[in-house]
Amino acid sequence: MRPPILNSLFSCIETLNGIGPKWSKLLKNLCGPTVLSVIFHLPDHILHRPYLADLKSAQDKMLLTTKVTVSQHKKPFSKRHPYRIICEASGSYLEVVFFNYHKDYIIEQLPIGETRLISGQVERYGEHWQMSHPDYIVRENEAWKIPIYEPIYPLTQGVSNKLMNRAAKEALKHLPNLPEWLDDTLLKREGWPSFKEALFQAHHPQNEIDISPLSKARQRLAYDELLANQLALALARTRMKKQTGISIKGNEALRKKLLSHLPFELTNAQKRVITEIETDMQTPYRMLRLLQGDVGSGKTIVGLVALLNAVEAGYQGALMAPTDILVRQHYSKISDLCSQLGVSIVLLTGREKEKKRQEILSQIADGEAQIIIGTHALFTENVIFKNLGLAVIDEQHRFGVEQRLALTQKGNAVDVLVMTATPIPRTLALTYYGDMDLSQIDEKPPTRKPIDTRVLSVKKMEAVIEKLQHALAEGKQAYWVCPLIEETEKSDLANATARFEKLNSVFPERVGLIHGKMQGDEKDAVMQKFLQKETSILVATTVIEVGVDVPNASIMIIEQAERFGLSQLHQLRGRIGRGAEKSTCLLLYDYPLSDTAKKRLNIMRSTENGFLIAEEDLKLRGAGEVLGTRQSGLETFLLTNFDLQNELLPIVRREAVQIIQSDPCLTSPRGEKLKTLLYLFNKDKEIQTIKAG
Repeated sequence: MRPPILNSLFSCIETLNGIGPKWSKLLKNLCGPTVLSVIFHLPDHILHRPYLADLKSAQDKMLLTTKVTVSQHKKPFSKRHPYRIICEASGSYLEVVFFNYHKDYIIEQLPIGETRLISGQVERYGEHWQMSHPDYIVRENEAWKIPIYEPIYPLTQGVSNKLMNRAAKEALKHLPNLPEWLDDTLLKREGWPSFKEALFQAHHPQNEIDISPLSKARQRLAYDELLANQLALALARTRMKKQTGISIKGNEALRKKLLSHLPFELTNAQKRVITEIETDMQTPYRMLRLLQGDVGSGKTIVGLVALLNAVEAGYQGALMAPTDILVRQHYSKISDLCSQLGVSIVLLTGREKEKKRQEILSQIADGEAQIIIGTHALFTENVIFKNLGLAVIDEQHRFGVEQRLALTQKGNAVDVLVMTATPIPRTLALTYYGDMDLSQIDEKPPTRKPIDTRVLSVKKMEAVIEKLQHALAEGKQAYWVCPLIEETEKSDLANATARFEKLNSVFPERVGLIHGKMQGDEKDAVMQKFLQKETSILVATTVIEVGVDVPNASIMIIEQAERFGLSQLHQLRGRIGRGAEKSTCLLLYDYPLSDTAKKRLNIMRSTENGFLIAEEDLKLRGAGEVLGTRQSGLETFLLTNFDLQNELLPIVRREAVQIIQSDPCLTSPRGEKLKTLLYLFNKDKEIQTIKAG
């Protein structure tokens, strides 16, 4: 179905001239499998190689190109010594040095008496200049082979910049003249080149401005990528809204009973969000809503109220969470809250024995189970709901549009509520969740006390452990988070196993250890002991980052905190401050501290506002790291720099909405061109949706 004009771009890397099986394998790991993936792998900085005829004007460590005449070869005594070539460059003495060399290659490249152009970094060596392993050696009539401005690409092991340069040049030969999908007025106003010209300019920068995300070419490419993204989200939203859903309106009996039994009053933000969700559920269209709330803001209660609304209306509700720990915690908390409501709640994970599993599946299929809480096990084919009305997906911010809709296929036009305790910057919310309506709990319950956050050097470890002894003597509990499970030869990071052993020698039988490599039953047992106060310290990796709720735990110690991202630190800190005790978070850092690490730790010390922290995290780390697109199903943006190009997004979003409103099936002349854009950015599924109605 793809337009034939794009076929060459989606051919395999092996089709590129000069890129054999060995190099293509390496390039696939770096860029992706197709010619287009090479084209979309843009350089991120440039090297300037000025031509200097006279080395008298050169500076130490300078990268340059010059003309030399080869005078003498100084052959080494052994392979352990370098091969030296004495050259004359406009009256200056230049020594060219090779440490790892093939003698025949050197003699061929720099024969005595011949003139050559060489390019590389020169260094002062006594009274003369020296150049080690020139980047380029060419004849005078091949000067064009040495770029004055050389694009430098992000690389991986085994891929040199020369190889990437060659692959990019070959790939660009496959780029056709594509139809222009952008509006003429926009192009003229911004002074943007065509898509093809923009890619050529991006791969052939002529100065520092050309490599900047703010250059005309880079702005154009980012706009195209964002437009494809926003069109796809708008089409997904239109598809959802076109499909008749179910109107879910309960009688409020269960909800009123639940709220009357709560030992606290809902915040105004919770009440507002509940109204937004219930109003959305009542419409005859599918609800697809993202609920954002900072750690401890009370999202679980809001999700439960929505589930009870579905139960009151005669439907089943499902709550899915990513980890066993979080799922079992949800089950325990919701079971306790609903114990007096007469609502049937079941737990389904991948760990149930076959007999128990079949019993649960039967309860789900015949409708006896009204609220089903589970992990990804809820996605499996043999899970059949009688009448699923609402799917609540907790902490699934790492899933894309298609994954979000997968659970909804378990019923007829199922409403979806996605909850996340990871505050998402507005830019990313529009980019990744533009198909969803947004609700936000922007206040915390008054019972949540401020957390005293302090930054300390690991050199004060003994003092920290001494203070911990006093705290534990008062009946307090603490988390101790480490970056690694076990020490490795390549890393000097603090590790959970070693820290557990150290603390256990100080606090015998009072320390637990939990990490992602443990079996589920082991993790449950450790968590249960901590909950029951049988242990006082829980040493952990970031497996406790999300959702773990132990009200008595009032101390969080994060070792080598400089190694964590801001949002991750904020999530970890959110595990405390849930009880009556005043809570303390200690961020232990090790030297040397980078400027970025210093900024992160200072931000953590100065604020508990998760939304502010998320914005700062985006500035410091970039979109891919903040949302975890490296390890997830989320789309990875190749041509967009969100930190420097985020002003484009509102403009793109408005245009995408207007396009789909006026041309929902993209059948106009411009719509057909926009389909080419969607195919170009791998939005095939959205186009198939249009054609399927």
